[in-house]
Amino acid sequence: MEVETEQGETGKSVMCVLTDPEGTTLGGTMYLPQNVGPIQLQQIVNTLLKNEEKLPYAFYISNQELLVPLGNYLEKNKVSMEKTLSIVYQPQAVFRIRPVNRCSATIAGHTEAVLSVAFSPDGRQLASGSGDTTVRLWDLNTQTPMFTCTGHKNWVLCIAWSPDGKHLVSGSKSGELQCWDPQTGKPAGNPLTGHKKWITGISWEPVHLNAPCRRFVSVSKDGDARIWDISLKKCVICLSGHTLAVTCVKWGGDGVIYTGSQDCTIKVWETSQGKLIRELKGHGHWVNSLALSTEYVLRTGAFDHTGKQYSSPEEMKKVALERYNKMKGNAPERLVSGSDDFTMFLWEPAVSKHHKVRMTGHQQLVNHVYFSPDGQWVASASFDKSVKLWNGTTGEFVAAFRGHVGPVYQISWSADSRLLLSGSKDSTLKVWDIRTKKLKQDLPGHADEVFAVDWSPDGEKVASGGKDRVLKLWMG
Repeated sequence: MEVETEQGETGKSVMCVLTDPEGTTLGGTMYLPQNVGPIQLQQIVNTLLKNEEKLPYAFYISNQELLVPLGNYLEKNKVSMEKTLSIVYQPQAVFRIRPVNRCSATIAGHTEAVLSVAFSPDGRQLASGSGDTTVRLWDLNTQTPMFTCTGHKNWVLCIAWSPDGKHLVSGSKSGELQCWDPQTGKPAGNPLTGHKKWITGISWEPVHLNAPCRRFVSVSKDGDARIWDISLKKCVICLSGHTLAVTCVKWGGDGVIYTGSQDCTIKVWETSQGKLIRELKGHGHWVNSLALSTEYVLRTGAFDHTGKQYSSPEEMKKVALERYNKMKGNAPERLVSGSDDFTMFLWEPAVSKHHKVRMTGHQQLVNHVYFSPDGQWVASASFDKSVKLWNGTTGEFVAAFRGHVGPVYQISWSADSRLLLSGSKDSTLKVWDIRTKKLKQDLPGHADEVFAVDWSPDGEKVASGGKDRVLKLWMG
């Protein structure tokens, strides 16, 4: 300690506190030499956390990544040596996803606009829903159509894979839902009816809560949310309470369901009897989109970048629970809502019915919000033609990505949280680099508006669809 004190007196060392994203300090106040940079900090954090396998970390000082030694940072930002420097350490993915840069296939098949695209949780299959009333499953190896799922009588507005990969559900403009067997492309039972208007969202119960997957929730323009059981082939609970259309839904990792509505509220429901637990109020206009900090692990369940497959539902449930707990840590699950009032709110619904932060900056309605797989960032897409990046823990604004010349409809993250994809009315896809905060790749090719984009959970491929009726696959 003597050395450190002496150094402190001669102004050679920097007084620092290391904290995790939630603000918990690691190892108290430290006096570090000015030549310490990210590499040395990485060693310090790994040592203090007693990590057997050394993990990669990134370091942030007031939301800016530290890429130089501390001395250079202090000088450049004119920070006083007298102050304690708070440094936030963020774990990084141990694997790296290559940015997609070329269209590897343009697949015709749909005869009307492609309205939704979704990769299966293991990234091995791809489904799309279209205005031509069909759902299509595509063979990713040969990049050709595999199955055309027919049965809907109206536009297919949304699709959702069960996190165990065994089922695909689609919802139509006439309010019907259909479950499909992705192995055969055949319907699994009759259409599920009950909603009186079109389906606006579908979300499955997480596999770490229930395996094999049986229950999913759907929401509709009719103002209701309905929980369905695919083995009973019927609606088991109807969640009524919203006074206008329900626009979005998420089944959270703690077992509750979140619904966002045009009545400006977000409602939180328990799922054994369908009781309303909480109401989140604050938005001054329609709620358009909801995002959960745990969304990526909920979507992928037991599947990760290693591509491991599972022989039993029990094994899948166990691994999915481990992944969920690791992702969530000790912090509560966070929710972000995006609205027609141009704003977003960050909530911790398990803790409070009041929002944690109001996130302002968009000049038009917020169309889509999405947490990065590691929960570190929130991205938002808006009709103001921009994509914005926010701190996923504090809700603070970080950067604006400008380049689209039309409204941005949908966004998707790479599995390592380092890249963000956006699709726009301007007919392009764009890949943004989170570290440099700049455009990484411009992907023109569609002949018209791009309605739907998805980045496969294994990171290998991107799919897009839109008004030109074709499905495009993009590779690195």
